[in-house]
Amino acid sequence: MAEDKRSELTGEKYWFNIRTEKVEFGRLSPAVHRIGPFDTEAEAARAPEIVAERARAWEAEDEEERGA
Repeated sequence: MAEDKRSELTGEKYWFNIRTEKVEFGRLSPAVHRIGPFDTEAEAARAPEIVAERARAWEAEDEEERGA
């Protein structure tokens, strides 16, 4: 995936707003409504998928630790 020049030039990051379900550049919304930060817009757009993947991985680790 190509680097996002906008993020690189400004130092700002992309966020996924869980309330509007839209990608935002910079900290536009209250923190409670944001997932991130992400380096690219494409990565931020995948935020719900990334969160679900991580939740499944954590659940698998928990099950392994419990011996299930």
